[in-house]
Amino acid sequence: MKILITGGAGFIGSAVVRQAVAAGHQVVNLDALTYAANLENVASVADAPGYVFEHADIRDRAALDRILRAHDPDAIMHLAAESHVDRSIDGPGAFVETNITGTYNLLEAARAHWLARGKPAGFRFHHISTDEVFGSLGPQGQFTETTPYDPRSPYSASKAASDHLVRAWHETYALPVILSNCSNNYGPFHFPEKLVPVVILKALAGQPIPIYGDGGNVRDWLYVEDHADALLTVLTRGEIGRSYNIGGENEATNLELVQTICAQMDELHPQGAPHADLISFVADRPGHDRRYAIDPTRIRTELGWRPSVTLEQGLRRTVDWYLTNRDWWQPLLDRDGVGTRLGAAE
Repeated sequence: MKILITGGAGFIGSAVVRQAVAAGHQVVNLDALTYAANLENVASVADAPGYVFEHADIRDRAALDRILRAHDPDAIMHLAAESHVDRSIDGPGAFVETNITGTYNLLEAARAHWLARGKPAGFRFHHISTDEVFGSLGPQGQFTETTPYDPRSPYSASKAASDHLVRAWHETYALPVILSNCSNNYGPFHFPEKLVPVVILKALAGQPIPIYGDGGNVRDWLYVEDHADALLTVLTRGEIGRSYNIGGENEATNLELVQTICAQMDELHPQGAPHADLISFVADRPGHDRRYAIDPTRIRTELGWRPSVTLEQGLRRTVDWYLTNRDWWQPLLDRDGVGTRLGAAE
């Protein structure tokens, strides 16, 4: 199968690219190379047969048409997105332009491509989204595929809008789409503005480790390599028009997560231990959802998929990766906004 993957130089997208190539698929990696993208993420497959990189922006319809004509993919996996909640609070416009307008452009380009090819039965448009579109849970319950949308941030609102566009293009134009909504990802190649790499790098530097509010916000953590495997499973085996919630089955409060990372840093990098002494509680961000949790029953029962690692196992792999890959993350610390507090709206 030839797959066009948007956002393939980003964190999750690059994991999908690497796994798709390893599985024998031809891959066209389309990425605008904005601040969080890094071609080093896919350096291991850059010379692989059937791999091509296209530097383009999903907001550029003409570029999308050109790339689809040139490569004639059998499927599209749409991961390109602005994704950092804190940045969406400070600058929501970029999220509207990329996540909503960009998705519209890609849907229209995909529809034109599909029609020009005579509506091939095997074509797929897989839209990758987030559990944040569902809003905030109380102490009990989980998100299912039928949970009503209730986004609380500019980021999640823009992703909710893109989900609705994808469903509308299926219902109105019969475009063969599949959707998936995932829980919080972590793992190697994670851009160092997100919680897990921030904790690791702050601990490594002996600097205060910031935790929003009381640290009681709960997330369901999904190892990125597991997510990539799930996405390829959904693409190749999922039912057209259906959505699949992908979770790690690993709920933890932010404080529990940070304490686990600190304990692993104590073991793997004992200089500065105990690293938990660096924990510092800071003012919460506006509209901070209290709890997310995914019910993965559909993907488990229909497609036979479930995560392969526990949170502790995945975090250990992640900590070890950051400790041994300074050359990857060190240059990224100089990129715009990294290391400074974002999303503290007035």
